[in-house]
Amino acid sequence: MPRILMTGASGGIGSAMRKLLPPIYPDLLLSDIKPPADLGANETFKAADLSDLAQCEAICEGVDGILHFGGYSVEGPWNDILQANIIGGYNLFEAARKKGVKRVVFASSNHAVGFYPRHHKIGTDVTPRPDGRYGVSKVFGEAVGALYADKHGLKVTCLRIGNFGDMPLDQRRLSIWLKPDDLVQLCRIGLEHPDIHFEVFYGASLNERAWWDNSRAYAFGYRPTGRAEDFREHAMAEQAKLMPDPVGDHFQGGAFCSNEFDGDASRIIDWNKR
Repeated sequence: MPRILMTGASGGIGSAMRKLLPPIYPDLLLSDIKPPADLGANETFKAADLSDLAQCEAICEGVDGILHFGGYSVEGPWNDILQANIIGGYNLFEAARKKGVKRVVFASSNHAVGFYPRHHKIGTDVTPRPDGRYGVSKVFGEAVGALYADKHGLKVTCLRIGNFGDMPLDQRRLSIWLKPDDLVQLCRIGLEHPDIHFEVFYGASLNERAWWDNSRAYAFGYRPTGRAEDFREHAMAEQAKLMPDPVGDHFQGGAFCSNEFDGDASRIIDWNKR
């Protein structure tokens, strides 16, 4: 069986995937800056700071494939994003190349394209429109992935993850929800499909209100089992508790778009009409 490295093992997504992946990949190596609080005796963990290339190389030793969920997972100060996501992301790809890793699945984000309006359905080949420093770091990660696929032969899959969880929690997330089992399926495509070179997929389940054309994922056999509308009543009840957000409610990135916003929304809308 292949040895798979999963970074970000102590984070929200990583914590859930630790429970779902071992039956598929028994030789699973977990990594993060600090170990998970509930690390089991049967789990293999190796700490690493992604901003240190030598530490990245150490965790990539003997690895066949990487699930890269590590890094700064929300909007934050530039230096935090720079160290964890920009420098850390580059280091991980470079360490993978140097250590002969064959495949990388990179956890990108819907925030790489957050400034598209919600009524505008987009594919994976659109111009990036990040909605913050975090989104910029994910655009950078996709670009580095493309470089290492084309120049160095790594097989790279970038997943623009929507909202990962057991159910969609509000109206926006009815369009972008990703069931944990469906993320496992996307990861398996990236780690196993023979025709992967460089691909970008949307990390979303079967969402009837989807803003994204995820046909590239379907072409590789993706068949999500989660259906957002099954949770519509709960999501809309939670939506009713939220305050209106004139900027965030218009764009796909939601509150990431309205956070620190002092631009001209009409100009963004006009750009998107071109």
